[in-house]
Amino acid sequence: MTSLTALLCLTTFSNIFSGGAFPAVLPDMARSAALADWQLGIVAGAFGFSRMVADIPLGLFLTHNLRRALWLGPLVLAIGALCLTSGGGFPLLVVGRLLMGLGQALSMMGGLTAILRFQSGRSLASALNAYELSAMIGMLGGVVAIGALPSSLPWNTALLLTCTPQLIGIVIIPKLVAALPAQEGASAPPLFARQAAGPATANPISHEPHRATALSLVPLVFAAGGLIALAYSTMEQFLVPLRASREFGLERTGVARLLMVQQLFDIAALVPIGILADRRGAVRVLPAILLTMAIANALVGFGALPVVVVGCALFGLSMAGWMLPLSVLRRETAPEHVAWRTGLYRVCVDGGIFLGPFLSGALGMHLAGFLPALWTAALALTSVLLLARALRSGTMAMHG
Repeated sequence: MTSLTALLCLTTFSNIFSGGAFPAVLPDMARSAALADWQLGIVAGAFGFSRMVADIPLGLFLTHNLRRALWLGPLVLAIGALCLTSGGGFPLLVVGRLLMGLGQALSMMGGLTAILRFQSGRSLASALNAYELSAMIGMLGGVVAIGALPSSLPWNTALLLTCTPQLIGIVIIPKLVAALPAQEGASAPPLFARQAAGPATANPISHEPHRATALSLVPLVFAAGGLIALAYSTMEQFLVPLRASREFGLERTGVARLLMVQQLFDIAALVPIGILADRRGAVRVLPAILLTMAIANALVGFGALPVVVVGCALFGLSMAGWMLPLSVLRRETAPEHVAWRTGLYRVCVDGGIFLGPFLSGALGMHLAGFLPALWTAALALTSVLLLARALRSGTMAMHG
C-alpha cells in the first residue's frame, strides 16, 4: 500500500465514526425530539440527499481541485456534527445531517478520485477495497463506541463523543495533500471541468473494449451501485434500528450489536473479495455479490430476530463488494474523465443512500416491508443481467 493510499484510508477511518454510531441513536433521537416516522426518514435521508446533490458539481470540481476538496471535507463534516448534536429541533437536525453529507461527499469523492487517478493498475480492486476496509473499521469503531457509552447519556452527547476521531482527519490534511502527485496543466485551472488537462490517453488497465461493450456495461454498473446503496441504507438507517427497538424490544446497545454483526462480516470479507476480483475480474464477482445481498435483504426485512442476525451477516458479506462497480466502471473510463464519471456514478449511489430511509419513513413501518421486497427483486434481476453479460463476454473472448 502506498503512502497516499494509507493516508486516504486513515482519513476515511476517522471521518466515518459518526456514520457507524448514527443508526444506533436513531430510536433515542426519535423519542427525545418527538419525531414522526416521516420526519425521522427526512433526518436519516438528508445525509444521502446532500451527497447526491453535491456529486455532479464535485465531479466537475475535483478534476482540477482535488487538494481543495481534501481540505474542505473534514472541516465541513465537523461543523455538521456540531449542528446535529447541539440539541436543536427538527430543522437543525436536518441541517446537521446535510452538512455531514456534504463533508463526507468531499472526502469520499476526493479519496476515490485520488485512488482511481493515481493508483489504477492490476491491483485497483484491492486498493479500493483497502479504502473501503478502513471505512468499515471506522464504522465498527463508531458502533462499538456508541454501544460502550452509558445508556444514561443523552443521545446527542454520546454521538458527539463518538465523533471525536474526526479530529484525526483534520490533523493529517497537510500530510495527505503533500502526498498527492503533482498535476500537470494550466497554472490557473478552471474551478469546474469535465476533463483533466492534457491529451486524452488510453485506459492503462483496459484492453480497448468495444464501444458496444462500454454502452452495455455502464448502465448496469450504475444500476448495481444504486441498488446496493438503496438496500444498505434501508437496512441500516431504518429497518434494523426501528425493528430492533419496536418489534424486538432492544435498547441502544442491542441495536449496536446487530449492526456490528454486519460490519464484522464486511471487514472479514473485504480483502478476500478484493483479491478475488483482481484475479477473476470484478464483472464476474459482482453478480454473486448482488445475489447475496438480495437474500440478505429478504431475511432482514421479513425475518424474526435470529433470522435478522443471519441477514445482517449476509449483508456484511455482500457489502464487501461495495467497490466492485467502481472497478468495472474504471475499465470503461479514460483517466482524464475519472472525476466526472465517478461523480455521475456517485449520484446513483448517494441517491440510493437518500431514498432508502426517506421512502421508508414516508411509507411508515406498517408499509415499509414493501421496499425490501422491491429491492430484493431488483438486485436479483441486475445480478442475472450482469452474469449474462459476463458469460457473453467470455464466449466472445473465446471466439475472438
